Amino acid sequence: MTATRWLAEYAWLPDRPEPTADVLIEADGGRITAVTPLSAGGAPTAGVEVLADAVRLPGLTLPGLANAHSHAFHRALRGRTQGADGGPGGRGDFWSWRDRMYEVAARLDPDSYLALARAAYAEMALVGITCVGEFHYLHHGPDGTRYSDPNAMGAALVEAAAQAGVRLTLLDTLYLTATVDGAPLAGPQRRFGDGDVDGWSDRHDRLTAAQQGRPHALIGAALHSVRAVPADQIATFAARNEGVPLHVHLSEQPAENDACRAAHGVTPTRLLADRGALTPATTAVHATHLTSADVTLLGDSGTGVCLCPTTERDLADGIGPARRLADAGVALSLGSDSHAVVDPFEEARAVELDERLRTRRRGHFAPAELLTAATAAGHAALGWADPDQLAVGARADLVTVRLDSARTAGVPPVGAFFAATAADVASVVVDGQQVVADGRHLTVDVPAALRAAIGAVTR
Repeated sequence: MTATRWLAEYAWLPDRPEPTADVLIEADGGRITAVTPLSAGGAPTAGVEVLADAVRLPGLTLPGLANAHSHAFHRALRGRTQGADGGPGGRGDFWSWRDRMYEVAARLDPDSYLALARAAYAEMALVGITCVGEFHYLHHGPDGTRYSDPNAMGAALVEAAAQAGVRLTLLDTLYLTATVDGAPLAGPQRRFGDGDVDGWSDRHDRLTAAQQGRPHALIGAALHSVRAVPADQIATFAARNEGVPLHVHLSEQPAENDACRAAHGVTPTRLLADRGALTPATTAVHATHLTSADVTLLGDSGTGVCLCPTTERDLADGIGPARRLADAGVALSLGSDSHAVVDPFEEARAVELDERLRTRRRGHFAPAELLTAATAAGHAALGWADPDQLAVGARADLVTVRLDSARTAGVPPVGAFFAATAADVASVVVDGQQVVADGRHLTVDVPAALRAAIGAVTR
C-alpha cells in the first residue's frame, strides 16, 4: 500500500473543542503517519507545490464512525413494522414488533444472510461507519438444527463486512431461554440456542479459530439479556469471556425489569453485577430503564453503555438517562440497532435532543462529547484498541461531510452534528482505502443490493 496524502478543508483533531482548518493528513500502510495543520491566522503556511499530490477533502473530515450495536437482518423490517399488524400503520409496541422480526429471522439462510448483511453494511459505509458491532444470534437452521458448519451464519457476516469494506466485531451471542423464569426456546427462537454455556463455548471457539487471519474482523461475545440466559449460567459465561468485548441488552423494557425482580428480587443490572458480568470490557445496550443504584453500578464497574436513540424511539422504548450515565463515568457509544434509521449524525444529536425533551433544558452534551460517542467510544467498545482519532499511529479512517449541502450550507463546522445527515457524507476512507467517493460506494450498488436482498426474505 503506497503512502497517501489528503488535505482536509476542516478536520476534527483530538482534544480540540471544534474543527481545525486546512489540515494535511498523511498515511502509509493504512496508518496515519503525520497530521499537520497548515493554516496560521487563516493563511496557508505551506506552498501549493507541497500539496500538489494531496487529495482534497472539501468539508469536514472526522475519524471513522462506529456503529456499536447492529442486527443486520433487521434492515429488512424498515417501514414494514410500524403497527401491530405488521403494516406501516396502526398501533403496536416492542413485543408486537418482535413477532414481525421473528418472521424475517425464520426465512434467512447463510446465502441470503450474506446478501442482506453485505447490503446493510455497505449502507453503513455510505454514511461514514467504518466499524460495526454485530450482535449475532441467528446461529442455526430455522428449526434449531445446526448447519454442517455450525458457524455458517457468523461466517456469512464476517464475509459480508469484508465485501462492504468495513471492520466488524462479531458479538457471538448466548441465547438459551425465552423468559426470565426459564421457558424454553420455541418457534423461530430455536435457531438462536446452543443448549447451554458449554454448547455455546464449543461453537464460539470454532468460530474464533476459523476466522483467524481476517484482519478486518474480531470475535467478541454477547449475553443476549437476563431473560435469555439463566442466572446460574451468567457467571460462567462472564468468566470464560474475561477481557473479551462482551455486550448485553439491558433494561430495554420495563417488563424485563419487572420479570427479573419477580424471579430474582433484583434489577437486571444488579443481577449482572453480582455475577461478575459488569466490567470495563462490558457494554450494556440500551440501559433505558435504570434505577439510580443501577447507574452507580455501571459507573463504578467501568461498564460502557451503547445508546440506540432512533430504535428506542421507533419501538416506543423510552429515553435513557444519558447525562446521568456520563456523569457517573460511563462511556457512551452509539448504535443503529434495528436500522429503522442508519444515520450516525441523527443518533449523536438525539443524545442531546432527548435530554432536552426530558428536562426541558438545552445544552447537556458539547459537540466534542457527541463526536467521541460516535467515534472513539464505539471503537473501544468493540475491542479495537487503536485510537480512533485523526492522530499519528491511528488507523487511516477518514469520513468527510459536505458543508455546502442544503442542510449544512452556512453552518459552522462545529455544528455538523446538529445539521448534517447521512446524505451529506461525501467520502469514506477505511484503513487508508477509499470505500466511498462522491457519495457513492465504490464496489456495491447499495440501493440495488438492498432491494434484491430484502425482496428475497420478504416475498
